[in-house]
Amino acid sequence: MSDAPVMPIESGTPDSFQYMHPTLRKNYGQWAYHDRPRPGVLHHVSNFGDEIWTVKAASPRQLDIMTLREICDIADEFCKGYLRFTMRGNIEYMVTDESQLEPLIKRLNDAGYPIGGTGNSVTMISHTQGWLHCDIPGTDASGVVKSLMDELIDEFVVEEMPNRVHITTSCCQINCGGQGDIAINIQHTKPPKINHDLVGNACERPSVVARCPVAAIRPAMVNGKPTLEVDEKKCICCGACFPPCPPMQINDPEHSKLAVWVGGKHSNARSKPMFHKLVAAGLPNNAPRWPEVAEVVKKILAAYKENANDYERMGEWVERIGWQQFFDLTGLPFTKYHIDNWRGSRNSLNQSAHIRF
Repeated sequence: MSDAPVMPIESGTPDSFQYMHPTLRKNYGQWAYHDRPRPGVLHHVSNFGDEIWTVKAASPRQLDIMTLREICDIADEFCKGYLRFTMRGNIEYMVTDESQLEPLIKRLNDAGYPIGGTGNSVTMISHTQGWLHCDIPGTDASGVVKSLMDELIDEFVVEEMPNRVHITTSCCQINCGGQGDIAINIQHTKPPKINHDLVGNACERPSVVARCPVAAIRPAMVNGKPTLEVDEKKCICCGACFPPCPPMQINDPEHSKLAVWVGGKHSNARSKPMFHKLVAAGLPNNAPRWPEVAEVVKKILAAYKENANDYERMGEWVERIGWQQFFDLTGLPFTKYHIDNWRGSRNSLNQSAHIRF
């Protein structure tokens, strides 16, 4: 029998040590302290006296080949070819010679890569890739991020917020995204419109039924043809049925809107992790700049910056002042749709990272 080719094991990310800067690898777990000489720069000192400066620069999110080559050329020029990307799309350059720090910062600024995103700033927005790779998106989160960060760049390059602000975006309601100080998500406000003439030929009906997270879809016959039907009382308008069955169209210029949520956090520093809450809904999915969304986000950030105490995260600030005061300070309208009185799983839901079972 001939030798079969050795296939890669695709069970997680590669070992990061092989790509790590030699100074980081040498001193892994042996850091005496770190500080921030200025916004966007991290300085680490090891127990052995080694020092390294990390410069955090913003990226344009979607990288063409020329931009990627420029980013790598800067790493070759100042950092012996070492760089890394964070989960929020920042570029981190590392130098061990302090005399290289200012020239590197100047080179990045001249090339149009802002330095910042550390400490109590508005960090780069985490997002899904939307129309680039997903089969369920109702909007392009990458575009929302780009347009928003163009508006918020002044808060990225300084550290003047009460605490760090994590913003997330998601192209749909159910798959990607996460808890954030501010979260921007798509919301479909109507159930899917079904083209019954095409369902039988285009869709594997059992797969579509299984895809629905709330069991709102069931097989049906219409005009003698096999199709599907939706129980609109159960439907949460998530759009999960559309990818396996395009005739169940849910994306709609009139009924697909953006919503803003506030107050979520994953960390358990000072307080337990928190779920974010809806504060603005029905915002137009208005590509390519989404000005209505930017206006709401800037109102929230301005009120938070002016009124929160030092080190308070967004949700902690809102919990302290109360939601009525939050809506008064931001000028956002309060409607019946903001009232959350659901208390299901209150006793069984593990809400805190302090307790694990």
